[in-house]
Amino acid sequence: MIAWKSTPVPELDGTQSGISLFDTATQERTPLEVHPDRSLYVCGITPYDATHMGHASTYVAFDLLNRTWRDAGSVVSYVQNVTDVDDPLLERATATGVDWQDLAADQIALFREDMEALNVLPPDHYIGAVEAIDWIIPAVEGLVARGLAYAVAGVGGEPDGDIYFSLDAAAVLDEDDADRWFLGQVSHLDVETMVALSAQRGGDPTRPHKRHPLDPLLWRTARTGEPQWPGATLGDGRPGWHIECAVIAQRFLPAPFTVQGGGSDLVFPHHEMSASHAWAAAGTPLAQHYSHAGMVGYDGGKMSKSRGNLVLVSKLRRSGVDPAAIRLAILAHHYRSDWSWTDRVLDDAVARLGTWRDAAHLASPSDVAILLDSVRGHLADDLDAPSALSSVDAWAVTALASSGGGSGNGSGRQGLTDVLDALLGVRL
Repeated sequence: MIAWKSTPVPELDGTQSGISLFDTATQERTPLEVHPDRSLYVCGITPYDATHMGHASTYVAFDLLNRTWRDAGSVVSYVQNVTDVDDPLLERATATGVDWQDLAADQIALFREDMEALNVLPPDHYIGAVEAIDWIIPAVEGLVARGLAYAVAGVGGEPDGDIYFSLDAAAVLDEDDADRWFLGQVSHLDVETMVALSAQRGGDPTRPHKRHPLDPLLWRTARTGEPQWPGATLGDGRPGWHIECAVIAQRFLPAPFTVQGGGSDLVFPHHEMSASHAWAAAGTPLAQHYSHAGMVGYDGGKMSKSRGNLVLVSKLRRSGVDPAAIRLAILAHHYRSDWSWTDRVLDDAVARLGTWRDAAHLASPSDVAILLDSVRGHLADDLDAPSALSSVDAWAVTALASSGGGSGNGSGRQGLTDVLDALLGVRL
């Protein structure tokens, strides 16, 4: 699958000296020293309702990490998936009377356009679940062969043969290995809470004949009217959600890779279960660190299709909103915080962008050097974009007030433009 286009990232003087990133799995800030190679996997969209502000906020957040690593001189290997066959996509296609493949293709194209407009650096590998099926099948067969997965009998008209992963079997693998996976390793949730969340987030904890209520689906046997693929010894069907990301990540990234990223709603079950699959398949952790972006609501409440209040990047762009202002609206909130989109949030971002553009011609080389150090320092502190923005604000307001309406010589304008583009992804 083809990702989106990207313009070259400007080169800056000096380099970033490292970053401290909050790790969900350890619940601590973790220093990530400068390293020549870094690797990042960010879970992609299920292609419907693209690109809502929750999507955009997540991908802008990890774009900051990507840019910060690159600024430190690291070569970054970045992989993102697309869950282009799954129950929610099929349900939306049925409800709207659209072929599921057409719906997915249209929404993926729209997502690409939005990411390019928001100046999000594209992944090196952009992989759909459908194109990964030939890799997923042998992975599931291997788990079955080792007694780490099992078939479940059909109930209530459902066919026999859905394949589930055995969490209990995985939990006892290499019990003396300090790096082994265990249930709750990523999420720190108790089983009762996990069961409740599983029911809300695509799991089936009450399905009869499962060995553990949280055992996740690996392979769904073919149902009438659903897409299906030949599954070799598994029978015709399609893959489960969590195995998709585990297989794609292990195919394209080191084991373990540096950071697993995504929205906070993916901590459980998705990242917990993907980690279990990777450990069972290869005996190594999926990722060294886990990082998660907060949720985005609307005007103090939940943002959702059912409420009719989804804020879509494409709709904002069509209404004439500058994508740089949309990006600034996102960056005004720390990536780990939950926040709400409001008219005021957008108005503030538009005003901020205008102020920066008005002041850009007043920048001197010394101003640029100071701002470069300041922005780098804030991003090194757990990607503190709001503080980075505030440092630029303070300079811009002072510069405009000091100019008395006059114009500078423009000697630092290009340098300022490069700093904001390279580090914050904001194009003046």
